Amino acid sequence: MREELKRFKGFTLKNVPEYEGFAPGHRACQGCGTVLPLRLALKALGPNTIAVSATGCMEIISSPFPYTSWNVPWIHVAFENAASVASGIEAAIKALRRKGKIRGKKKINIVVFAGDGATFDIGLQFLSGALERGHDFVYICLDNEAYMNTGVQRSAATPYGAHTTTSPAGKKIKGQVTWKKNLMGIVVAHNIPYAATASPAFPTDLMNKVKKAALVNGPAFIHVFSPCPTGWGCKPEDSIKVAKLAVETRVFPLYEVIDGKYIINRKVDKPKPVEEYLKLQRRFRHLTPEQISYIQERVNQEYEKLLRLAECFGE
Repeated sequence: MREELKRFKGFTLKNVPEYEGFAPGHRACQGCGTVLPLRLALKALGPNTIAVSATGCMEIISSPFPYTSWNVPWIHVAFENAASVASGIEAAIKALRRKGKIRGKKKINIVVFAGDGATFDIGLQFLSGALERGHDFVYICLDNEAYMNTGVQRSAATPYGAHTTTSPAGKKIKGQVTWKKNLMGIVVAHNIPYAATASPAFPTDLMNKVKKAALVNGPAFIHVFSPCPTGWGCKPEDSIKVAKLAVETRVFPLYEVIDGKYIINRKVDKPKPVEEYLKLQRRFRHLTPEQISYIQERVNQEYEKLLRLAECFGE
């Protein structure tokens, strides 16, 4: 374990920071499962933070001119180049420190907030380049599993069988025909010091992972599960319930990869049936029992792979 992480005591429900880096009054949909982890992340990072935000829901709901919900310096960038802009900010801060224009040793956190479209798809090569170069920043993918801001089009993060406007459930083709891209596997292959999955259903776990990501020297990546009642067709009041079920059914396991070592943070020895997760969402209502069984089998296989990785490359 890295020394900087060993010294970190962690957040609990009793010592959650009062600081708010993201103000209320934004225009997110009711029950939005994306804005909550964004708020929690900024709480963990604190005021000494610069945020880069790719085009997407969080940019739209937070910055209708002349208003803003951001209490930290914030830069809105194009869909594809958030990681590149974060790299430029990090390089500029290094240059300013060398010239004595920024004094003191206190670290300035650089964080990217981007959706699955800007991460899995459009911005993947930019993210890969930034990770390969070793820039010191935190990249947080707020994954609501489709291009929600522009009308619920499929992305590489859209799960198998889901109905979207570009993968509609019809008589012959019943929703999304491909499986969700293994982005964590791609990111870990860059040999970065820290990567993790997180969920708003487990807020202190999420905040602790964001803080750890900021503490390590080098690039860090956090994949956040972000329910979207509007695009998924679940009730706004069920957003966190859906997020919790994703973990309890093994659809979205919670784990960390620190210097290549896998640590499962919440082992699910007795999982709930994946059908319990699917049935709360209208995007899956067309699925047949055979398809649900097929998804269940795939979920089991992927979780077994994760267990083997933790056994082979864990601590």
